[in-house]
Amino acid sequence: MSDIRRAPRLVVNAPAVIESIGQGSMQLHPNLAKVFRRVDADRSSIGSKFPAVVRDLSTNGAFISGAPLPLLSRVALKFEVKGLGTVDAIGWVLWQRMDDCELPGQAAAQTLPKGFGVLFEAIPMETRTAIAALVARHAGT
Repeated sequence: MSDIRRAPRLVVNAPAVIESIGQGSMQLHPNLAKVFRRVDADRSSIGSKFPAVVRDLSTNGAFISGAPLPLLSRVALKFEVKGLGTVDAIGWVLWQRMDDCELPGQAAAQTLPKGFGVLFEAIPMETRTAIAALVARHAGT
């Protein structure tokens, strides 16, 4: 299977707490409100907080194994990564896998777990830098 992601990934198995947080409202000048459009976060899951597992991590986002949240949910994530420490981030659910999925392979089948992909919106720069260093270190192993 080819991997065409923009950012290299670090495989992890980090227990996490995920919370659907929604987004703040905006008060726009009436002239701007007439012409301004934005993507709004899904509101159906706001306030839900649950344990999950971060399965892979990059400087741009993560795959979270667990019950999928609705697309365009805005979430707060908190988890620990060995060699990195605590990661606190805010992101958006951009894709979901509704159930486990088995893919055939030449040597053996591969099972992909249900879950969702998060694109980071806010994560400290020092955390992004540390993730990049960890990914680079593990790419050679």
